[in-house]
Amino acid sequence: MRYLVWDFDGTLAERTGQWSDALVNVLRRAKPDSSATADNFRPHLQSGFPWHTPDIPCAAARTSDEWWNCLSPVFERAFRLGAGLSHADSNRLAAMVRFEYVDLGSWRLFDDTLPALRDLSANGWSHIVLSNHVPELDDILHTLGLKSYVEAVFNSARTGFEKPHPEAFRQVLRAVPDGARCVMVGDSLTADIKGAHGVGWPAILVRKRHPEAGLCCESLLQLSQTLKGV
Repeated sequence: MRYLVWDFDGTLAERTGQWSDALVNVLRRAKPDSSATADNFRPHLQSGFPWHTPDIPCAAARTSDEWWNCLSPVFERAFRLGAGLSHADSNRLAAMVRFEYVDLGSWRLFDDTLPALRDLSANGWSHIVLSNHVPELDDILHTLGLKSYVEAVFNSARTGFEKPHPEAFRQVLRAVPDGARCVMVGDSLTADIKGAHGVGWPAILVRKRHPEAGLCCESLLQLSQTLKGV
C-alpha cells in the first residue's frame, strides 16, 4: 500500500484572504464605516491558535464549540487592537468569525489539485489528509469534491495534535496497514516537511522551493515525476 499524506490549506486548496480577510468581512458587515484592513488585523493573528504551539497537545475530545471558544480571545484582541473597537463590540464580532471563516463559498481548490489526484490515484497511490485545521474541515472537503479521493482525514481540531508534533504523524501510521509506505506532501517546511522527516517519512514540499526541503515541486502536476525519486 502506498499513501500520499496531504496537507490541506495551501496545498490542495485555499481560503481567499485567510483569517485576516474573514475578520475584515465580519467588520464590514457590522461597521461599514470602519477603515480597518487585513493589514491592521494580521499582526494580531500571529499567536493564540493551536498550531502556534504544536508542542502542547490539546484535548481531542473537545466539541466544535469548545474549539472555537478557545479562539474567541484571539479574535477579540484583533478587533480591539486592529480596528479600535470597544471590548463589547470586539466580543460580539469575535463570535461571528467562525461562521465567516468556514463559509464554504470562500474556499477554492487549486487548478492542479483534481488533475493531480486523478493521475496519482490511477498510478496506485491512496490519499489521506493530515491537517492543522478547524473542526469543519470534513464539510469543506466534501463541498470541494475531495472526499471521494480521500480514505481518511486526520484533523488537529479532532485529534488534538498539531503538525509537526510526532504524534500527528504516528496516528496516521497506526491507521494504515502494516508495512504501508507514507509520503507527506505539503507547503510548510516546518509543519509538513520537517515534521514528516522527524518520524522517518519522505516528504515533498509543494508550491515553493527551499534548500532544506530536499524534494520540491511547484505544481502538483509534477508530483508523479518527483515521486519516482522517493
